[in-house]
Amino acid sequence: MSALVFAAAVGETQIPPSVVLNTIANALWNAGREVDPIDAGIVWNYRLSRAVVAASCGAALAVSGVVLQSLLRNALADPYLLGISAGASSGAVSVAILGLGGGLLTLSTGAFLGALVAFALVAGLAWLAGRGSIAIILAGIAGSQLFNALTSFIVVRSANADETRGIMFWLLGNLSGVRWEDASLAVPVALSGLAICVLHARALDAFAFGTDAAAALGIPVRRVQMTAIATVALMTAVMVSLVGSIGFVGLVIPHAARLVVGVRHTVLLPSAALMGAVFLVLADVVSRIVIEGQVLPIGVVTALVGAPAFAAILIANPSFRASR
Repeated sequence: MSALVFAAAVGETQIPPSVVLNTIANALWNAGREVDPIDAGIVWNYRLSRAVVAASCGAALAVSGVVLQSLLRNALADPYLLGISAGASSGAVSVAILGLGGGLLTLSTGAFLGALVAFALVAGLAWLAGRGSIAIILAGIAGSQLFNALTSFIVVRSANADETRGIMFWLLGNLSGVRWEDASLAVPVALSGLAICVLHARALDAFAFGTDAAAALGIPVRRVQMTAIATVALMTAVMVSLVGSIGFVGLVIPHAARLVVGVRHTVLLPSAALMGAVFLVLADVVSRIVIEGQVLPIGVVTALVGAPAFAAILIANPSFRASR
């Protein structure tokens, strides 16, 4: 809550936190507190809605990273690196520009289908290459490049100049256009995805010892894998359809959370969700104020912060040092 109030208060026009709290009280509970209408409009209609979407997106991506790293037993697994985000982008762009589905598919549905196709392609390629941990990462990199190239081809081939500029900015991560309608989709998806993953926390703990060990402990391996992957794909697809592709959240936040709370998923999943939410809210604040008069794509901010942070985690984490 503090991060949301901070995000709503900070910007080109500085607004006191008390005004933010009064605006929230008026909007939610009709408290009748005196607030300047202009300040109230900035807080409620612009800053707070995008902060809520940013928090939902950060939580969903962080939880997705935790789940993928557990299922694949690979410290580098995340929706961005495994091509899920790229596939979701291709699906969303196909619906928006090519009209895929003849108007029957929403942007989120197209992104979801693209995410599933991307993961299926990456999984199939990794299986053909030997099913090892390195094979999965290399297949993910190949899948990411393929779907990023496909997205670029669709945009350049079929979009006009204004559409191309807007979509390319969106693909780097853009919260400028989100409103409460988007929050009404992002919040339930993030909370539902977190709840499903927490319900499977014991199974995710068992996967740390491999699928055979998980099966020996009575875990329905195939069902859990399909449920978890579908949940991750849905969360990633919805967030990509709303704000574009944002990297490093699903990679860095799970490792940071493990350093703080340990590896038990009953604690790790909600902790990662909270850390991811706060991280992306603060990243959005930076994107709005770092260049005066301009909004920087949030994906640029997460990469600039996430890459050095991940390097520090790599150096500081004993498990990485032991594996060298």
